[in-house]
Amino acid sequence: MDQEQVEMVGKLFVDRYYHLFDNDRASVSSFYQPSSMLNFEGQKILGVDNISCKLSQLPFDKCRHDISTIDSQPSSTSAGSIVVFVSGSLQLVGEEHSLRFNQMFHLVPIAQANFFVQNDIFRLNYG
Repeated sequence: MDQEQVEMVGKLFVDRYYHLFDNDRASVSSFYQPSSMLNFEGQKILGVDNISCKLSQLPFDKCRHDISTIDSQPSSTSAGSIVVFVSGSLQLVGEEHSLRFNQMFHLVPIAQANFFVQNDIFRLNYG
């Protein structure tokens, strides 16, 4: 996969992931597998069921992600895998100010043109 394809996959994934997160958060679980790990503000969560539970228990129902940058690179850990680093802001309904965040995804191919999230690290940027 050349760099242009890697960047296209990264952008398509990010667009789809945050669209689902903002509009139908429960369906985001389809991106994860039993071996997936999420670090959410330092808390380590293993497996699709636990990740789904964590995301469904966040203290807000609706939000909007505004993406500033998407950086994608091929990963050498497994053939065809991609690392995607996202920066942006998160607007919660009823809140005046948005929250800046960074999120990193390690995408691993599972079928033709399909990937799952092996690793997901999310951090709010305070200050």
